[in-house]
Amino acid sequence: MSSYPPPRGTFDQVTPSIRRIVAPNPSPMTYHGTNTYLLGEKQVAVIDPGPNDDAHLSAILAAVPEGGSITQIFVTHAHYDHSELAMRLSKAVGVPLYAFGNHAAGKSVLMKSLSDQGGLGGGEGIDRAFQPDHTLSHLESVTCDEWCITAHHTPGHMANHMCFQVDKILFTADHVMDWATSMVSPPDGDVGDFMRSCEHLLDFDWDLFLPGHGDIVRAPNERLRWLLSHRREREVQILAQLQAGPATPHELAKAIYTDIDAKLIPVAARNVFAHLLELHNKGLISVEKPIAFDGIFSPLS
Repeated sequence: MSSYPPPRGTFDQVTPSIRRIVAPNPSPMTYHGTNTYLLGEKQVAVIDPGPNDDAHLSAILAAVPEGGSITQIFVTHAHYDHSELAMRLSKAVGVPLYAFGNHAAGKSVLMKSLSDQGGLGGGEGIDRAFQPDHTLSHLESVTCDEWCITAHHTPGHMANHMCFQVDKILFTADHVMDWATSMVSPPDGDVGDFMRSCEHLLDFDWDLFLPGHGDIVRAPNERLRWLLSHRREREVQILAQLQAGPATPHELAKAIYTDIDAKLIPVAARNVFAHLLELHNKGLISVEKPIAFDGIFSPLS
């Protein structure tokens, strides 16, 4: 984990054209809080307004450079800690919202079918009321006189997750952070999609990643490679643990995550479940039907 002193109620200047405000919502899942970014001087884009908090709304409005105004609002994904304030800010300043889609947009065929089936749990922190004014497609750009933002659809943490590119800087939200790995909780998250999204981003030469929580990622491609390696190692651990016998995601999490607070085991179990679904999809393990979060997974003999 990194440790950086986030400003409260004001902004810090990340680059000459980018300001960051940290929302007052610290937690084990959000670290110091959600990072809201302002891009531009005259025509200002807000990226991830964050939670619905009066003080944070005031901080965003106060961080707009003198003589500038908010012209667009971009939302990376429909989790409350990133999107809940978006519609309120949009109405306050009279500008449109841009995102991939609502909370259900972008689900893989597998996750959609499992979601329709039910029994998977999940749904943590989803902003089901979120609806953008403009939907963005993969690699679509929005431009003005000051900046050009290119959207990258990066499902994994959530199906409608997008990262936003400005030159060689990428706003990565919850896809890539320096202090933790992304939580992937089916059916809203998909490990296979997450890894494919990382591989997509590796095709580019990045200078900086600006995440949704925590500090700047200063070695972006190195971090992407580590995340891919970490996920592959987790698959190996799960397969090895299943050799001891059939198990539920919670049982596997307790056996594998021996170095975390016991209170976080339920969260770890969601990540294990995501890997189990991917391993089952690859034909490497079996599971009792219908598939459920408390289901028993077994190695293929």
